[in-house]
Order: sequence, then C-alpha cells, then structure tokens
Amino acid sequence: MTQEKRPLIALDFPTFEAMKDFLGKFPEDEKLFVKIGMELYYAQGPRVISYVKSLGHSVFLDLKLHDIPNTVYRSMRVLAQMGVEMTNVHAAGGVEMMQAAKDGLRDGTVKGKEVPLLIAVTQLTSTSQEILNEDQNIQTSVQDSVVHYAKRTALAGLDGVVSSAQEVALIKNATSKAFICLTPGIRMAGGDHGDQKRVMTPQEARKIGSDYIVVGRPITQAKDPVDAYYQIYKAWNEAI
Repeated sequence: MTQEKRPLIALDFPTFEAMKDFLGKFPEDEKLFVKIGMELYYAQGPRVISYVKSLGHSVFLDLKLHDIPNTVYRSMRVLAQMGVEMTNVHAAGGVEMMQAAKDGLRDGTVKGKEVPLLIAVTQLTSTSQEILNEDQNIQTSVQDSVVHYAKRTALAGLDGVVSSAQEVALIKNATSKAFICLTPGIRMAGGDHGDQKRVMTPQEARKIGSDYIVVGRPITQAKDPVDAYYQIYKAWNEAI
C-alpha cells in the first residue's frame, strides 16, 4: 500500500506575523510540510526556519541557488545547519555547481542528522514556449529542456528536480523511478491558474507520478485555508 503524503504548502507571506497567523489556524497536532521561499526568507531570515521547525513542521527551503560552485558550496554549508528537510538549486548552474551544492549540504549537516534532500529547478512553471525561445534563446521544446536538465541533475548526484507535473513521466523514463519529481503549479479543477502556465490537479499529478506537490494560493488565500488544505490532501492521496 502506498504511503499517504502531505502536500507542501507554499508560505508566500510578506511578514513573520502573517505566516504565524496562518500556521496558527491549524491544529497543533497537524504536522505540515511547508515551502519557505525567497520573499519570506529574505524578509525574516533564519528565524522563520527556527520558528516553523519549533512547531514540528517539515521545511523545503526554496531559494534556488545559482552562482559559481564555490559560492554555492559555502552557502549550502550554512543552510544545512538549519535542519531543513529539503532545499534546491537551479540546474542551469551546471553539473559542477550542483555537485558543489551537494558537498556543501553534506559538509554542513550537523553530525548525526540526516542530510537534506537536494533538488534542482529545471524550467519554472511560468515558462512558456515563447519565453524559452525568445528570452532564454533555447531553441527546443519546454519538455526537451526540462528532461535535459533532469538528466544533468541526475548525473550530478542530486535527489531530484522541480518541474511541472506534465513532464514527470518523461523525467522518470530518462532517469529512474526513484528520482524525485516535485511539482508546483497545482490547482484544483476549475481553480484560477494565476501566473502559472503549466498546471495540473492533485489527482492528475499523483497518477502521473509526482512525488511531492506544492500548493500556495489555493490554500493560503482560501476563505478557509484549513479546509482547503484537507481537500487538497484528500485529492492528492485518494488518487493512489
């Protein structure tokens, strides 16, 4: 029997107080898996990680590092000390940079603690074919670009990638079934797509093989965020 999984909630709030108020809506025994991204981390710093971890929640620190290998290594060595469960880089930084990131996480992890999962961003779910060709000057399809980055990420020894759910089957075929596919751009049927171009429902994502899904506004901006979370949790797990 496949184990139930928690959808990740994107805590895209501008202030510590807004995040704290949101998390306070959930029962104390409900242990969440949350994504902390650039807006909240840059505004509040490491204290936001400490607070969320003190509540017993799991953390995906989504900072998308992309720099020269030495800088990424040193940065990951620092981030590893925060005790997050997962973090990421941009695959466009190259194999050497991704390997440096993995080394930094391993070297920075407190002895006796588990090294965080490390995944790489392939193409953002806001990237359209036009953006890929015109802005990035990558003259191939979005799917081909995503699969290429996934293969380079696997070569670097990382745990998986961030992609849209639409590319999951192709990524698994090009790498392995154990290679993690984390998919943002998740919306309930009939929901507003916002600025996401490549979206999928929780049921569709689970059936196609996504290992993790990230959901932001459909939960955080819902009239009843807790109920919205449970609806998505149910949809995500009923599909197995």
